[in-house]
Amino acid sequence: MTSPLPRLSLAMDTKRTQHVLTSQAFTKLSQIADILDTLPISDFHDPAVQEQLAQTDILLTGWGCPEIGVRELASMPRLRLISHAAGTVKYFLSQAVFDRGITVCSAAEANAQPVAEFSLAMILLAGKRTFSFRRLYLEHRGRGPVEQLQAQAIGNLGLTVGIVGASRIGRRVISLLQPFDLNLILFDPLLGAAEAEKLGVRLVPLDQLMTLSDVISLHAPSLPQTRHMIGAPELARMKDGATLINTARGALVDEDALLTELKTGRIEAIIDVTDPEVPPPDSPFYTLPNVFLTPHIAGATGLERARLGEMAIAEIERFCLGMPLEQQVRPEHLELIA
Repeated sequence: MTSPLPRLSLAMDTKRTQHVLTSQAFTKLSQIADILDTLPISDFHDPAVQEQLAQTDILLTGWGCPEIGVRELASMPRLRLISHAAGTVKYFLSQAVFDRGITVCSAAEANAQPVAEFSLAMILLAGKRTFSFRRLYLEHRGRGPVEQLQAQAIGNLGLTVGIVGASRIGRRVISLLQPFDLNLILFDPLLGAAEAEKLGVRLVPLDQLMTLSDVISLHAPSLPQTRHMIGAPELARMKDGATLINTARGALVDEDALLTELKTGRIEAIIDVTDPEVPPPDSPFYTLPNVFLTPHIAGATGLERARLGEMAIAEIERFCLGMPLEQQVRPEHLELIA
Protein backbone atom coordinates (compact mmCIF):
# COMPACT_ATOMS: atom_id res chain seq x y z
CA MET A 1 0.00 0.00 0.00
CA THR A 2 1.51 3.35 -1.04
CA SER A 3 1.81 6.07 1.58
CA PRO A 4 -0.24 9.23 1.01
CA LEU A 5 1.48 12.20 -0.58
CA PRO A 6 2.62 14.97 1.77
CA ARG A 7 0.25 17.91 1.82
CA LEU A 8 1.56 21.17 0.42
CA SER A 9 0.53 24.82 0.61
CA LEU A 10 1.82 27.82 -1.31
CA ALA A 11 2.71 31.15 0.30
CA MET A 12 3.83 34.03 -1.91
CA ASP A 13 2.64 37.21 -3.60
CA THR A 14 1.23 36.26 -7.00
CA LYS A 15 1.87 39.76 -8.35
CA ARG A 16 5.59 39.37 -7.66
CA THR A 17 6.01 35.74 -8.66
CA GLN A 18 4.66 35.48 -12.19
CA HIS A 19 6.41 32.73 -14.20
CA VAL A 20 7.90 31.11 -11.06
CA LEU A 21 5.43 28.20 -11.13
CA THR A 22 4.68 27.25 -14.71
CA SER A 23 2.04 24.74 -15.75
CA GLN A 24 4.80 22.16 -16.16
CA ALA A 25 6.01 22.95 -12.64
CA PHE A 26 2.53 22.44 -11.20
CA THR A 27 2.26 19.13 -13.05
CA LYS A 28 5.54 17.98 -11.55
CA LEU A 29 4.56 19.23 -8.11
CA SER A 30 1.22 17.43 -8.18
CA GLN A 31 3.06 14.15 -8.75
CA ILE A 32 5.06 14.44 -5.55
CA ALA A 33 2.70 16.32 -3.22
CA ASP A 34 -0.98 16.88 -2.56
CA ILE A 35 -1.44 20.58 -3.36
CA LEU A 36 -4.10 21.72 -0.92
CA ASP A 37 -4.87 24.90 -2.86
CA THR A 38 -3.24 26.37 -5.97
CA LEU A 39 -4.05 29.85 -4.66
CA PRO A 40 -1.11 31.02 -2.51
CA ILE A 41 -1.67 32.08 1.08
CA SER A 42 -0.96 35.76 1.66
CA ASP A 43 -1.95 35.99 5.34
CA PHE A 44 -1.20 33.18 7.79
CA HIS A 45 -3.70 34.66 10.24
CA ASP A 46 -6.68 34.59 7.88
CA PRO A 47 -9.35 32.40 9.53
CA ALA A 48 -10.20 30.96 6.11
CA VAL A 49 -6.79 29.24 5.79
CA GLN A 50 -6.39 27.86 9.33
CA GLU A 51 -7.73 24.40 8.48
CA GLN A 52 -5.45 24.24 5.45
CA LEU A 53 -2.41 25.29 7.46
CA ALA A 54 -3.16 22.66 10.09
CA GLN A 55 -2.85 19.98 7.40
CA THR A 56 0.27 21.39 5.71
CA ASP A 57 3.43 19.25 5.69
CA ILE A 58 5.34 21.33 3.14
CA LEU A 59 5.28 25.05 2.47
CA LEU A 60 6.39 26.26 -0.97
CA THR A 61 7.20 29.94 -0.54
CA GLY A 62 8.29 32.80 -2.76
CA TRP A 63 8.71 36.57 -2.86
CA GLY A 64 6.11 38.23 -0.68
CA CYS A 65 5.70 35.32 1.72
CA PRO A 66 4.50 36.62 5.09
CA GLU A 67 6.87 36.35 8.03
CA ILE A 68 6.99 32.97 9.74
CA GLY A 69 7.63 33.02 13.49
CA VAL A 70 6.39 31.32 16.63
CA ARG A 71 2.78 32.47 16.23
CA GLU A 72 2.57 31.39 12.59
CA LEU A 73 4.21 28.03 13.30
CA ALA A 74 1.53 27.31 15.91
CA SER A 75 -0.94 27.15 13.01
CA MET A 76 1.21 24.60 11.17
CA PRO A 77 1.88 21.73 13.60
CA ARG A 78 2.63 19.25 10.78
CA LEU A 79 5.08 21.48 8.89
CA ARG A 80 8.33 19.68 8.04
CA LEU A 81 9.78 21.55 5.06
CA ILE A 82 9.89 25.12 3.74
CA SER A 83 11.13 25.26 0.16
CA HIS A 84 11.69 28.86 -0.93
CA ALA A 85 11.35 29.51 -4.67
CA ALA A 86 13.46 32.66 -4.44
CA GLY A 87 16.75 33.82 -2.95
CA THR A 88 17.39 34.72 0.66
CA VAL A 89 15.16 33.49 3.48
CA LYS A 90 16.66 35.62 6.25
CA TYR A 91 14.08 38.39 6.02
CA PHE A 92 10.92 36.31 6.56
CA LEU A 93 11.98 33.25 8.56
CA SER A 94 12.63 33.50 12.29
CA GLN A 95 15.00 31.34 14.32
CA ALA A 96 11.89 29.56 15.63
CA VAL A 97 11.63 27.70 12.32
CA PHE A 98 15.04 26.10 12.81
CA ASP A 99 14.49 25.59 16.53
CA ARG A 100 11.49 23.42 15.70
CA GLY A 101 13.60 21.27 13.40
CA ILE A 102 11.87 22.30 10.18
CA THR A 103 14.05 21.79 7.12
CA VAL A 104 14.61 24.90 4.99
CA CYS A 105 15.95 25.19 1.45
CA SER A 106 16.02 27.98 -1.11
CA ALA A 107 16.50 28.57 -4.81
CA ALA A 108 19.19 31.19 -4.26
CA GLU A 109 21.49 29.24 -6.57
CA ALA A 110 18.98 29.61 -9.41
CA ASN A 111 18.67 33.33 -8.72
CA ALA A 112 22.45 33.67 -8.77
CA GLN A 113 22.73 32.76 -12.45
CA PRO A 114 20.95 35.80 -13.95
CA VAL A 115 22.72 38.14 -11.48
CA ALA A 116 26.06 36.75 -12.59
CA GLU A 117 25.07 37.07 -16.25
CA PHE A 118 23.95 40.68 -15.72
CA SER A 119 27.20 41.44 -13.89
CA LEU A 120 29.25 39.91 -16.70
CA ALA A 121 27.47 42.04 -19.28
CA MET A 122 27.91 45.22 -17.24
CA ILE A 123 31.60 44.52 -16.58
CA LEU A 124 32.31 44.10 -20.28
CA LEU A 125 30.24 47.15 -21.23
CA ALA A 126 32.00 49.20 -18.55
CA GLY A 127 35.41 48.06 -19.76
CA LYS A 128 34.48 49.23 -23.23
CA ARG A 129 33.28 52.55 -21.69
CA THR A 130 30.02 51.92 -23.55
CA PHE A 131 27.93 54.32 -21.49
CA SER A 132 30.46 57.14 -21.86
CA PHE A 133 30.55 56.63 -25.62
CA ARG A 134 26.77 56.68 -25.83
CA ARG A 135 26.56 59.84 -23.74
CA LEU A 136 29.14 61.68 -25.84
CA TYR A 137 27.54 60.56 -29.09
CA LEU A 138 24.09 61.75 -27.99
CA GLU A 139 25.40 65.06 -26.67
CA HIS A 140 27.59 66.01 -29.63
CA ARG A 141 25.98 64.03 -32.46
CA GLY A 142 29.38 63.67 -34.03
CA ARG A 143 32.59 61.71 -33.67
CA GLY A 144 34.99 64.35 -32.30
CA PRO A 145 34.70 63.67 -28.54
CA VAL A 146 34.04 60.01 -29.28
CA GLU A 147 37.38 59.69 -31.05
CA GLN A 148 39.14 61.41 -28.16
CA LEU A 149 37.77 58.82 -25.74
CA GLN A 150 38.50 56.01 -28.18
CA ALA A 151 42.16 57.05 -28.23
CA GLN A 152 42.50 56.47 -24.49
CA ALA A 153 43.80 53.25 -22.90
CA ILE A 154 40.39 51.61 -22.58
CA GLY A 155 38.82 48.32 -23.62
CA ASN A 156 38.68 44.81 -22.24
CA LEU A 157 42.15 43.57 -23.17
CA GLY A 158 44.15 43.36 -19.96
CA LEU A 159 41.46 45.15 -17.96
CA THR A 160 41.75 44.71 -14.19
CA VAL A 161 38.44 43.61 -12.69
CA GLY A 162 38.07 43.62 -8.94
CA ILE A 163 35.50 41.28 -7.39
CA VAL A 164 34.41 42.12 -3.85
CA GLY A 165 33.08 38.97 -2.21
CA ALA A 166 33.50 35.32 -3.19
CA SER A 167 29.83 34.69 -2.58
CA ARG A 168 27.70 32.30 -4.59
CA ILE A 169 27.25 35.03 -7.19
CA GLY A 170 30.79 36.33 -6.91
CA ARG A 171 32.16 32.89 -7.75
CA ARG A 172 29.84 32.58 -10.73
CA VAL A 173 30.99 35.96 -12.02
CA ILE A 174 34.62 34.90 -11.66
CA SER A 175 33.87 31.72 -13.60
CA LEU A 176 32.09 33.62 -16.38
CA LEU A 177 35.01 36.05 -16.69
CA GLN A 178 37.64 33.33 -17.12
CA PRO A 179 37.47 33.10 -20.96
CA PHE A 180 38.28 36.80 -21.35
CA ASP A 181 41.72 38.44 -21.41
CA LEU A 182 41.25 40.11 -18.06
CA ASN A 183 43.26 40.47 -14.88
CA LEU A 184 41.02 39.26 -12.03
CA ILE A 185 41.60 40.23 -8.42
CA LEU A 186 39.44 39.43 -5.39
CA PHE A 187 38.81 40.74 -1.90
CA ASP A 188 37.17 38.40 0.58
CA PRO A 189 38.35 38.29 4.21
CA LEU A 190 36.94 34.77 4.66
CA LEU A 191 38.88 33.26 1.75
CA GLY A 192 42.44 31.96 1.76
CA ALA A 193 45.01 32.54 -0.99
CA ALA A 194 45.03 28.85 -1.96
CA GLU A 195 41.26 28.78 -2.49
CA ALA A 196 41.43 32.05 -4.44
CA GLU A 197 44.07 30.52 -6.68
CA LYS A 198 41.72 27.60 -7.38
CA LEU A 199 39.11 30.15 -8.47
CA GLY A 200 41.64 31.69 -10.84
CA VAL A 201 41.95 35.03 -9.07
CA ARG A 202 44.55 36.83 -6.98
CA LEU A 203 43.54 37.70 -3.43
CA VAL A 204 44.27 41.30 -2.43
CA PRO A 205 43.28 43.68 0.39
CA LEU A 206 40.28 45.92 -0.27
CA ASP A 207 42.30 49.13 -0.49
CA GLN A 208 44.58 47.55 -3.09
CA LEU A 209 41.60 46.27 -5.07
CA MET A 210 40.05 49.73 -5.14
CA THR A 211 43.33 51.24 -6.34
CA LEU A 212 44.18 48.69 -9.04
CA SER A 213 40.78 47.95 -10.58
CA ASP A 214 39.37 49.44 -13.76
CA VAL A 215 35.99 47.89 -12.92
CA ILE A 216 34.84 46.88 -9.43
CA SER A 217 31.88 44.51 -9.02
CA LEU A 218 30.30 44.06 -5.58
CA HIS A 219 29.06 40.63 -4.50
CA ALA A 220 29.30 40.68 -0.70
CA PRO A 221 26.31 39.95 1.59
CA SER A 222 24.55 42.72 3.46
CA LEU A 223 25.61 42.27 7.09
CA PRO A 224 26.27 44.69 9.95
CA GLN A 225 30.00 44.34 9.34
CA THR A 226 29.70 45.01 5.59
CA ARG A 227 27.46 48.08 5.86
CA HIS A 228 29.13 50.98 4.02
CA MET A 229 32.24 48.88 3.42
CA ILE A 230 32.66 51.02 0.31
CA GLY A 231 32.92 54.53 1.73
CA ALA A 232 34.69 57.78 0.98
CA PRO A 233 38.24 56.42 1.55
CA GLU A 234 37.63 53.42 -0.72
CA LEU A 235 35.99 55.49 -3.45
CA ALA A 236 38.82 58.02 -3.37
CA ARG A 237 41.24 55.20 -4.23
CA MET A 238 39.46 54.42 -7.51
CA LYS A 239 41.22 55.27 -10.75
CA ASP A 240 39.94 58.16 -12.82
CA GLY A 241 37.43 56.66 -15.25
CA ALA A 242 36.95 53.47 -13.21
CA THR A 243 33.47 51.98 -12.77
CA LEU A 244 31.76 50.69 -9.63
CA ILE A 245 29.06 48.05 -10.21
CA ASN A 246 26.62 47.11 -7.46
CA THR A 247 24.24 44.21 -8.06
CA ALA A 248 24.47 43.01 -4.44
CA ARG A 249 22.88 45.24 -1.79
CA GLY A 250 22.65 49.01 -1.59
CA ALA A 251 23.78 49.08 2.05
CA LEU A 252 27.28 47.95 1.05
CA VAL A 253 27.97 51.46 -0.23
CA ASP A 254 27.93 54.78 1.58
CA GLU A 255 25.68 56.42 -1.00
CA ASP A 256 26.32 59.95 0.21
CA ALA A 257 30.04 59.40 -0.33
CA LEU A 258 29.36 57.77 -3.70
CA LEU A 259 27.23 60.68 -4.88
CA THR A 260 29.88 63.14 -3.78
CA GLU A 261 32.47 61.27 -5.84
CA LEU A 262 30.17 60.83 -8.83
CA LYS A 263 29.36 64.54 -8.96
CA THR A 264 33.01 65.22 -9.72
CA GLY A 265 32.66 63.16 -12.90
CA ARG A 266 35.83 61.29 -12.02
CA ILE A 267 34.31 57.79 -11.82
CA GLU A 268 31.24 56.02 -13.15
CA ALA A 269 28.71 53.70 -11.50
CA ILE A 270 26.34 50.97 -12.60
CA ILE A 271 23.77 50.62 -9.84
CA ASP A 272 21.05 47.95 -9.68
CA VAL A 273 20.45 48.16 -5.92
CA THR A 274 20.16 51.14 -3.61
CA ASP A 275 19.47 51.91 0.05
CA PRO A 276 16.55 52.52 0.32
CA GLU A 277 15.56 50.12 -2.45
CA VAL A 278 13.92 52.91 -4.46
CA PRO A 279 15.86 56.20 -4.28
CA PRO A 280 13.89 59.35 -3.42
CA PRO A 281 12.41 61.10 -6.48
CA ASP A 282 14.97 63.91 -6.20
CA SER A 283 17.97 61.58 -5.93
CA PRO A 284 20.90 62.51 -8.22
CA PHE A 285 21.14 58.82 -9.11
CA TYR A 286 18.35 59.48 -11.63
CA THR A 287 20.06 62.40 -13.35
CA LEU A 288 23.84 62.08 -13.06
CA PRO A 289 25.21 61.38 -16.55
CA ASN A 290 27.86 58.98 -15.23
CA VAL A 291 25.32 56.71 -13.51
CA PHE A 292 23.56 53.79 -15.18
CA LEU A 293 20.67 53.04 -12.82
CA THR A 294 18.40 49.99 -13.03
CA PRO A 295 15.51 48.97 -10.71
CA HIS A 296 16.91 45.77 -9.14
CA ILE A 297 16.55 43.68 -12.28
CA ALA A 298 19.79 41.68 -12.17
CA GLY A 299 18.07 38.78 -10.42
CA ALA A 300 15.56 36.44 -11.98
CA THR A 301 13.21 38.45 -14.18
CA GLY A 302 10.34 37.25 -16.39
CA LEU A 303 10.94 33.79 -17.80
CA GLU A 304 14.19 33.44 -15.83
CA ARG A 305 12.01 32.95 -12.76
CA ALA A 306 11.00 29.48 -13.91
CA ARG A 307 14.39 28.24 -12.68
CA LEU A 308 13.37 29.24 -9.15
CA GLY A 309 10.25 27.09 -9.18
CA GLU A 310 12.06 24.18 -10.77
CA MET A 311 14.81 24.23 -8.15
CA ALA A 312 12.39 24.56 -5.24
CA ILE A 313 10.30 21.65 -6.54
CA ALA A 314 13.40 19.52 -7.11
CA GLU A 315 14.28 20.02 -3.45
CA ILE A 316 10.76 19.03 -2.41
CA GLU A 317 11.10 15.84 -4.44
CA ARG A 318 14.44 15.01 -2.80
CA PHE A 319 12.91 15.61 0.62
CA CYS A 320 9.95 13.35 -0.13
CA LEU A 321 12.28 10.60 -1.36
CA GLY A 322 14.46 10.87 1.74
CA MET A 323 17.43 12.10 -0.29
CA PRO A 324 19.93 14.76 0.90
CA LEU A 325 18.95 18.27 -0.13
CA GLU A 326 21.28 20.22 -2.39
CA GLN A 327 20.14 23.73 -1.41
CA GLN A 328 19.51 23.40 2.32
CA VAL A 329 19.76 26.52 4.46
CA ARG A 330 21.05 25.98 8.00
CA PRO A 331 20.87 28.46 10.90
CA GLU A 332 24.60 29.17 10.72
CA HIS A 333 24.20 30.27 7.09
CA LEU A 334 21.95 33.19 8.02
CA GLU A 335 24.86 35.33 9.20
CA LEU A 336 26.63 35.02 5.86
CA ILE A 337 23.90 35.07 3.20
CA ALA A 338 22.64 38.23 1.53
